[in-house]
Amino acid sequence: MSFGKFGKVSYVSETKLQKFEQDLEAGKIMGTRCKTCGKLYFPPRADCTCLKGNIEWVELTGNCRLLTYSTLFFAPASFRYEVPYMLAVAQFDEGPTVLAPLSKDITEDEVKSGMSLKLIPMELAGGRVIYELRKP
Repeated sequence: MSFGKFGKVSYVSETKLQKFEQDLEAGKIMGTRCKTCGKLYFPPRADCTCLKGNIEWVELTGNCRLLTYSTLFFAPASFRYEVPYMLAVAQFDEGPTVLAPLSKDITEDEVKSGMSLKLIPMELAGGRVIYELRKP
């Protein structure tokens, strides 16, 4: 099982969560929920903190509210051509939070705490996949 296409740099080559990458390629935002305690995770987790290992896949709406953001002027080498860019923390309507870049279509003047956003999968050069927060 490969997890080699997600993001700008691959960090792991094998994972129990390969479905996450495949679903992003299909345009879906998926999380995992523990069937035992009900905790919902995004990004997906293969195991729950309750240690029961009873996880199911759940499609999320992608609808979020902005909690906070920062404009980055320095970045790791793989992001050097993106600076400056805005990185945000948003909360899904379903509960979990996500750390993701804000779309370049959103200007810093438009950014307001609590604003509605939508997490959208997107394809990068070379067939890699990631997600970003956009205006709904």
